Amino acid sequence: MRRFLGVTLVSAMAMLLSPAHSVAQPARQGSAVERFSDRLQTALNSGSASALDTLASVDLQPVLAQRLARFQQDFPEVTWQVKPAAPTPDGRPTLSLRVRGVAESEGLTYALEASEEIAIRLDNGQLVEQELLAQQSLLRSGERPLAVKVAIPDVVLTGSRYDVDLIVEEPLGQALVAGGLINLTDEQLLAQMRPNLPLAPQGGGGLFKSVQAPQQSGSQSWALMLVHPDGVVTATKRVRVVSSN
Repeated sequence: MRRFLGVTLVSAMAMLLSPAHSVAQPARQGSAVERFSDRLQTALNSGSASALDTLASVDLQPVLAQRLARFQQDFPEVTWQVKPAAPTPDGRPTLSLRVRGVAESEGLTYALEASEEIAIRLDNGQLVEQELLAQQSLLRSGERPLAVKVAIPDVVLTGSRYDVDLIVEEPLGQALVAGGLINLTDEQLLAQMRPNLPLAPQGGGGLFKSVQAPQQSGSQSWALMLVHPDGVVTATKRVRVVSSN
């Protein structure tokens, strides 16, 4: 059993996500989104939680500051990149966030790569509503981080079965590896918890699982871990679950 560091990442990367809100109206000017994107990138790279105060409504400021501070405890040396992305089909503006850096946990140093996409609504240059559209993270430990591929769909149909795979892209020979997978709840993500993740022996090619989507639309968040001779790989992925209608 191992405590899963990546859970902190997936919840902190979703720090602009408040499940009680969803974007109902698109921003009216693309230039406003571009300006906000630049300001958000500067604030995140400043390392100061208070730098977000001018970017969000009064209601969102305490939540953002708390989640960013918690994130920085585990990931103090990262670089953020924020860019406007393509609007959603219903016209909502979106932002693409990427973060890279290093983190330490249980005596191991991890290389961090993560991304998310959010739909937003701005009011007078401040963030007032947002919706998380996509999220993925990958942490790899060891002097030579193992080359892996996260093969999980972004969107699936309600009730369908789909594959959740963490694929090793280079041969491990006869080496033994162990892996595990858990479905993260919204409560675990919001509380930035680190649940125990059970591990079992796996083939050298990686971790391969078939899972079931819920019968109602929404999302599923997965946490994966693969322990190999040279270190540990952890990953998270948020999957949107949509109705065929």
